[in-house]
Amino acid sequence: MTVELAPVVERRLGALPASAELLRRLDVAGIIDELCPIREVAHLTHGQVIEVLVANRLSSPTSMVRVGHWARTWAVEEVFGVEPDLLNDDRLARALDAIAPQLEEITGSVGAQTIAEFGIDVGQIHWDMTSMSLFGAYEDQEEGFPQVRYGHPKDRRVDLKQIQAGLAVTRDGGIPVFHRAYDGGAGEVAQVVGAMKALRKIAERKDFLLVADSKLVSYPNITALLDARVDFIAPLPAAQVKADVYAALDLRSAPLVDCANDRDRDRNTPADQRESYRVLEDVHVMTGPRKSDPEHRLRRILVHSTGNAKGQQAARAKRLARATEDLEKLRRSAGGRYYSTAAKVEARIGVIAKTRRVATCLRTEVTIDSDGRPSLAWHFDQDVLDTEAAADGWYALVARLTPEQADAAEVLRRYKGQGVVERRYSDFKGPLAVAPIFLEHNRRIAALITVICLALLVFCLIERLVREALGPEQAMGGLYPDNRKVRPTGRMILYHLENLMLRPGTTTSPPVILINQGVQAHLLELLGIDETRPRWLET
Repeated sequence: MTVELAPVVERRLGALPASAELLRRLDVAGIIDELCPIREVAHLTHGQVIEVLVANRLSSPTSMVRVGHWARTWAVEEVFGVEPDLLNDDRLARALDAIAPQLEEITGSVGAQTIAEFGIDVGQIHWDMTSMSLFGAYEDQEEGFPQVRYGHPKDRRVDLKQIQAGLAVTRDGGIPVFHRAYDGGAGEVAQVVGAMKALRKIAERKDFLLVADSKLVSYPNITALLDARVDFIAPLPAAQVKADVYAALDLRSAPLVDCANDRDRDRNTPADQRESYRVLEDVHVMTGPRKSDPEHRLRRILVHSTGNAKGQQAARAKRLARATEDLEKLRRSAGGRYYSTAAKVEARIGVIAKTRRVATCLRTEVTIDSDGRPSLAWHFDQDVLDTEAAADGWYALVARLTPEQADAAEVLRRYKGQGVVERRYSDFKGPLAVAPIFLEHNRRIAALITVICLALLVFCLIERLVREALGPEQAMGGLYPDNRKVRPTGRMILYHLENLMLRPGTTTSPPVILINQGVQAHLLELLGIDETRPRWLET
């Protein structure tokens, strides 16, 4: 008699092995289970569920539905030891509800574990906030958790309520060691001090350098940072330095800085074509809202960027060209059917000046002839344009660093790492698909943000481990069809691991990882994963 064996169904493996290994090293399940214990009879712990949700964001980021179906088609049971049928919507919701009251403790513990386990240098930390627009009324919200409210959304969807998230990223590898969710209407400038205190606790040090965007520069924030003796670097808001200040600077006297931005470095741009920087230094005086408030005298670094200058020149030329087109059309139409009065012409001039942002340089004269018909004459003030052109490329940084700690050039170099937090927000909303969020309760939204931030942490550590394993050059071939060498990003790594498959084991044969591209084997090797004897197949 012939016995027919059931066919072995291959399952998608992707980056699950890398995710599982890093989650184990971060002890995410252990930290959560200690803070959020469950009954002994439960089939799954909350930590196990959250680890699977983190892996889900890294492998198949969609709205949080049909996770059980995803787990059945992917090798979740083999890698994480979790039966897919247990991952129903109710179990996921209970896990989010359970961790919600402990988010600060979970974030702090995982952050501290990250720093210790991977030797992350937290001497310089970059901070920024972003917003996520949400659909729904959210009228009945739970107190004690971030509130979904109207605010100033980054995507300009002012018709939608939002929630906000702050992210602290290390200069060393761009690792997000801390995050926090905030009310949708919370002002960004008011959140820095609280984040700074939490970071000090996680990092167990008081001397780190905080780098942030211009929203850091408010009198209360600067006062708090100075009182706490925290070193910081941030750009001054554009409105606090007038164009004529920059126009009066002598660019030729500003020393050239040996500083390359990440874009030029990643693209291997020739040295003579790279963006160049020059710096000068003076003092910025900041006054408080009350006369009795002491003034702060801050070190100000004036930076000139050729890249910024080219961009501003192009933007101004575009604005002037569009304004010219609109003004000439108005000049020809003045006195006609639609602009029959001087008041209508003046109103249209105001709209053009505002929308084309030429109010500072536009000069107009509206006259009325003997028949009462208006006419328009206009021109751009060349002196104003010359001042704007002379200011092109300049911006200002303020810092609490003495010249002995860092000269002007070094202040700029340290600030340039701020771009890393912007890239992490791109990862946060891109491959990890932070939106859309389909959850009814603000409690669960806060918990899901932590899940996504944990996924971002694993994503960044995968990138860091691969780059470290490549050595000082941090470049490898095989990622693009032309086989050129580039620095691998987290997106590239996950893309190439996406089609990795697993043939489950049988009574007569062990499980096998099916590798169909050489770059997959190389990436697994760089990540320290032995495809012949992976740790998770032995447990």
